[in-house]
Amino acid sequence: MRRAVTVTAVAGAAWLAKRAVRRRIRTSPLWPLPALETPVSGHSPRRTLRALVVSRTEPAEGVVQLTLEAGDLPPWTPGAHVDVVLPSGLIRQYSLCGDPARAGTYTIAARLVEDGRGGSRELHERVTEGMELRLRPPRNRFELLPAPAYVFVAGGIGITPVLPMLRAATGAGADWTLLYGGRSRASMPFLPELAAYGDRVTVVPQDEAGLPDLAAALAPAAARPGTLVYCCGPEPLTAAVTEAAPDPAAVRVERFAAAGARAEDHAFTVTLGRTGTTLTVPADGTTLAAVRKELPYTPYSCEQGFCGTCRQRVLAGEVDHRDTLLTDAERADSMLLCVSRARGEHLVLDL
Repeated sequence: MRRAVTVTAVAGAAWLAKRAVRRRIRTSPLWPLPALETPVSGHSPRRTLRALVVSRTEPAEGVVQLTLEAGDLPPWTPGAHVDVVLPSGLIRQYSLCGDPARAGTYTIAARLVEDGRGGSRELHERVTEGMELRLRPPRNRFELLPAPAYVFVAGGIGITPVLPMLRAATGAGADWTLLYGGRSRASMPFLPELAAYGDRVTVVPQDEAGLPDLAAALAPAAARPGTLVYCCGPEPLTAAVTEAAPDPAAVRVERFAAAGARAEDHAFTVTLGRTGTTLTVPADGTTLAAVRKELPYTPYSCEQGFCGTCRQRVLAGEVDHRDTLLTDAERADSMLLCVSRARGEHLVLDL
């Protein structure tokens, strides 16, 4: 009896502490937080939001989940991501994994990458409950399109954009299956939520069952025309799914990192339109690196084509776009210097 009372008391104290945090946030003079207008790389201002971290949990080993709230957060759809400005000023992209129906609330989750570039470590070590973060409004280049059936494949933290897709597909009455792989069960977030879907979800921890059987997972796509395949995870997984799918055109992927260098990459030149200076971008180098040798204060952050910090206007030349951020309309006159290149021999930038 004493143990039950102790457990109840601890749970009650935790609930009261959580309510105190929310009350402090709600009664803060900053609530609701106003939106800001900030320029990005010399272009027209893009709206920047402020939100408060109202909850921080660890749904799996090495994974932190944050719930952010503000009164003016724009709506979003499954597959969307937000750019988060970390305390140091680094900008990192995180998929929204909560419920789009919860107005004013965003949920993100991130795995700690020990040998990464510092963004995940900063999120894990410096972002705490009650902290204010700046965000850019949601963007969606991994949109869930209408279909009678889906096959979802997620690797590790790649489950984050897929989770709200499962809710949407279920709500739409579509048939679907999910293959979810990871290093171990302990490292795989959201397993309790996924268990509610029963045998539509296949969980494959590598330390228990080895690599997932992609052919078996993709069999429903071969059996039912019109089935769309959505895959999020590391590059080897997305490449394998694209290759194994019965119809590669039906595959939609989102990678953890931008696609790397290609064998066909060639050297090209870039002219800085404001000074007339011409630079050479080698086959194994980036446009950003070449430009920063001449203009060292050129802004950048993620170096993976995610955040848009290095976006610049293109005055002439055809761009080989490799980012995961810009819309088709934006690509008509802009590029992200960190990953994109020239299709031909020359580009002219508004720099």
